[in-house]
Amino acid sequence: MRVLGIDPGLRNLGWGVIDVDGSRLRHVANGVCTSAGPELAPRLLSLHLQLTEVLHRYAPEVAAVELTFVNKDAVATLKLGQARAIALLVPAQFGLEVGEYAPNKVKKTVVGVGHADKAQVLHMVKMQLKDAEIHGPDAADALAIAICHAHHARVPALRELRE
Repeated sequence: MRVLGIDPGLRNLGWGVIDVDGSRLRHVANGVCTSAGPELAPRLLSLHLQLTEVLHRYAPEVAAVELTFVNKDAVATLKLGQARAIALLVPAQFGLEVGEYAPNKVKKTVVGVGHADKAQVLHMVKMQLKDAEIHGPDAADALAIAICHAHHARVPALRELRE
């Protein structure tokens, strides 16, 4: 199974692709889609086009996106939500199932601690994907989201085998 993990962001939208074969994980690619400028619509379009290219290039079978929580800055939360919509829309346009995970669930799955910091997440992603050259913290977070989905997507299949 090829999994695309997406860490939504308006300036930096991280993405990471892994292959899953049973309990084995293999790094395929990772990167960051960037947008800049004062106008929101062109920035969202830029993210859409870049993420669409990632899906064309790496052909994932499923996708996973980090959930967003409301913070103190309502305007920033709204903009992040719009970037998250792009992260959900593009895989849906390719007909992919999209899993959604809370940040604490991703950290607990990858690091073992729900309140791990970015350095701990990066370290554990490097440990699990030894051959990966990771292109920044947003890409590391996206790979962690893909790893989380790989672990949690297997659980229903294991249950079906036991029944």
